Parts: sequence; C-alpha cells; structure tokens
Amino acid sequence: MIDHERDLVSVREATDRLLDAAASWDNAATAEPSRLPGWTRGHVLAHLARNADALVNVLEGRPMYADAATREADIERDAHRPLDVQLADVRESADRLRAVGERPADWNRTVELRNGVTDSAARVPFRRWVEVALHHVDLGAGYELEDLPEEFVLREIEFLADRWSGRPEVPR
Repeated sequence: MIDHERDLVSVREATDRLLDAAASWDNAATAEPSRLPGWTRGHVLAHLARNADALVNVLEGRPMYADAATREADIERDAHRPLDVQLADVRESADRLRAVGERPADWNRTVELRNGVTDSAARVPFRRWVEVALHHVDLGAGYELEDLPEEFVLREIEFLADRWSGRPEVPR
C-alpha cells in the first residue's frame, strides 16, 4: 500500500544513513570508482542531489529535467566537488524535497517522470527511497543489498514485477 507520508520518513532515514556513511570519507574517496560503470562516488552523490531537485520539479508540476543532456551535464559538473560540498548538496536537496512532500497536495494526481513515464504523485516518495537506498549500495561503502529493509525489498520487487509483467520481451 502506498503511504507517501510514511515513505517520506523512510526517505529521510535512508538519506541520513547514506550521509552518515559518506561523512567518514575524505575528499579523495569521492573520486574513487562507484559500483556504477563510469561513475565515481562523486557522480553518485551529484546524481542523488539532482534527482531530489528533479522530483521537486515533478511534484510542483514542472518537467523532471530540462532534457537528458542537461541532466548528464549537471551530474558531471557536480561530481568533482569537495566532500563537504557534496554532502551539503545532498542534504539540502533532500530537505527541499521533504518540504514539498509535506505540503498539502492531491497525492492521487498523475505526474510525469523522466522519458514520459507517468505515475501517481503518492508513489514519488517511494521512488526516491529506491534512488537513495540502491545508490547507497552503489557507493561501495559497506551498505549492501542484504542491508536493505525487508519492506523496501518486498515493495520494490512487487513494483518491478508489475512494471515488467505482460511485456513480450520479458519471460514470465
């Protein structure tokens, strides 16, 4: 069941967990490779910050990103910043998203995400939780898939099974 308020709490907890882990690094650690091919840890942190801002756009009725090239350029631009700047950006962008999420809104409305994908506004906080939790694993900082909360795993499996079911290119 979708509960955007509960999911906003889970997003905050996941963000705090990620920030606490990254706070032990030094600047050189942000330049280390992440588990994502071609991305450093700094790229992952930059992506998380820009994704929070993009979801603010979605909830406020604007396009998620201006375009794919701008999204990529913003991540590349922000990937090489000092650790303290990276962490502040992730924290501040998460706070902006939380503030928008706490406003009264029609959470049943349909919103448009990236690449023309639509969903209910109520699912946006969970989608953010997915971004934060899985990219925490991608940082290669000791947080593993096995550390993901059971509720998160079950909901993400259900979401993915529903999203991909019935497609001819996906085996049953």
